[in-house]
Amino acid sequence: MHNPIPYDVVIAGAGPVGLFLACELRLANLSVLVLEQAENPSSALKRLPFGMRGLTVPSIEAFHRRGLLDDIAPPANDGSGDGKLAAAHWMRQPRRPGGHFAGIQFYLDAVDTSQWRYRLPGPAGAGMAVEMECLEIVLAARAVAMGVEIRRGLGVDGFGQSDEDVTIRAGGEIFHASWLVGCDGGRSTVRKLGGFAFTGTDAEFTGYSAEVELADPDTLSPGRHYTPTGMYTYSRPGTIAMVEFDGAAFHRTAAITPEHVQAVLRRVSGADVTVTALHLATTWTDRAYQATAYRNGRVLLAGDAAHIHSPLGGQGLNLGLGDATNLGWKLAATIRGDAPAGLLDSYFDERHPVGAQILDWSRAQVALMRPNRGSRALEAIIRDLIDTRDGATYFAERVWGVTLRYDLGGSHPLVGRSAPDFELADGTRLGERLRSGQGLLLDFDAHPPLRALVNRWGGRISYVAENAKDRLGLSALLVRPDGVVAWAADAEPDLEGSAEAASKWFGERD
Repeated sequence: MHNPIPYDVVIAGAGPVGLFLACELRLANLSVLVLEQAENPSSALKRLPFGMRGLTVPSIEAFHRRGLLDDIAPPANDGSGDGKLAAAHWMRQPRRPGGHFAGIQFYLDAVDTSQWRYRLPGPAGAGMAVEMECLEIVLAARAVAMGVEIRRGLGVDGFGQSDEDVTIRAGGEIFHASWLVGCDGGRSTVRKLGGFAFTGTDAEFTGYSAEVELADPDTLSPGRHYTPTGMYTYSRPGTIAMVEFDGAAFHRTAAITPEHVQAVLRRVSGADVTVTALHLATTWTDRAYQATAYRNGRVLLAGDAAHIHSPLGGQGLNLGLGDATNLGWKLAATIRGDAPAGLLDSYFDERHPVGAQILDWSRAQVALMRPNRGSRALEAIIRDLIDTRDGATYFAERVWGVTLRYDLGGSHPLVGRSAPDFELADGTRLGERLRSGQGLLLDFDAHPPLRALVNRWGGRISYVAENAKDRLGLSALLVRPDGVVAWAADAEPDLEGSAEAASKWFGERD
């Protein structure tokens, strides 16, 4: 069947990355089709406990800036069904954990947030957990409400491109689009068919996440344990994660049976444990690969299609959401025809180094988990470091993503960083002012020349002249649609510098 409707963008994959990207593109009134291979988005693996993912600061800020945070943020829940009880338990802990590195915890009371000069408290906190199924439901509902078309049960199985468009084949149907974006996961069909090189390091272990029943639940001690053969984490009554350094020999090679889980658990734990029932199980590895390019002509990659790594630390979802946040407005400007030269190329320039850093962060955790004396010695040193104020602050910076900075070439230390969520004099916050998907010039002192400057960019940059409760010593700043600061001034604004930044990111003046 031939589909005669041309779309601006077809997105392969209706996971969080593809759905959020679709919403970003619809902010620019582009026509967007999302093709998803799975007919039913629901999956037990997306629900508690396996479906919980931690959102880092950049992801939380992105959702806050698009008005999605209240819908996405669930009540705290430990799986007992009583979120308030779980939250109260967390608050009563003598030291509240803020995150971990290879299972080694750092604590909130040790983190020195005063080192982060340009961070302000606000609705976008330092971290939160979200259930994957809930996240996808919220993003799909927003996408549909904005006019995105989602077709399920249609996975991309082929495409061809010209200088003008892309012809996509999916489930016997043909679709035409100006651009195709592969958000179709670690085994991305778009990446494979698109000729993207995918390089990295191979897996050392098979990881397991399982929900089981044990003959004696007290045989295993709760918590995370490093052993001479691997690592396991146990939470009563039967939630288990474990790692066996077998070179990923079992990953996706055979059905996961109770007998196999029991055998691995006995080897890894060293305990004579008996699995009486297996309710849910999946495997994963530490394979760390990244595409050497994120664009080939009119085909782009984002999320796991562009990079894969172990789920240690839970940074994969956040890395993909960062891709979508960065790519959406750049691709929209390119399609509209008002993008400055090289804007779309800056997607790869900015996001590839971030992905490479996360892959190395994952590899470093694997090195700490290896079952040998060297890794145990290194673990002891990391435990000492992470328990210091500077150490906890460093790991918080990396795990929470609070110090993410793109090299945009500006001299001001705020340029390239996420804009602080200023509380403005009119009672609004900066994040709320970014919901239209436009750029924004925030002028604390209402300089008439800055207002006149912004008017030259028509509807591409909005102008806000408001003071703030705490302006952090700034007089004005220019913010990209993704919330990244493109220009900032502490004193009298440099009109030439602000004009150059506006031209660099928003094209030529009208």
